[in-house]
Amino acid sequence: QVHLVESGGGLVQVGGSLRLSCAATGRTFSNFAMGWFRQAPGREREFVACISWEGSNPVYTDSVKGRFTISRDNAKNTMYLQMNSLKPEDTAVYYCNRFRSVNCYTGVSPDYWGQGTQVTVSS
Repeated sequence: QVHLVESGGGLVQVGGSLRLSCAATGRTFSNFAMGWFRQAPGREREFVACISWEGSNPVYTDSVKGRFTISRDNAKNTMYLQMNSLKPEDTAVYYCNRFRSVNCYTGVSPDYWGQGTQVTVSS
């Protein structure tokens, strides 16, 4: 079993920054790609970013490229999402997840999810 716990969400003004963390239990954290999704009110959950098992080749959705940075520390079983230049449309519940692969392949589904952390960007 893998247990994922997000933290770091909160209320921030437009243009501000937040750093989300995802702490994982289980010895297999470093063997899998990890990622972030988000879900805004009334909308479907959408992919945000993915990072491979060893931290290379990050993948981002177009709307966050150049503003968000995904990273991981396998020694600490923790993944991060640095979010800069935040916009009101970034407001959502952010979920971390584990993918069923070592790299960020299109079409690979997550198999574990965290409970989510709320990010609210006020204008």
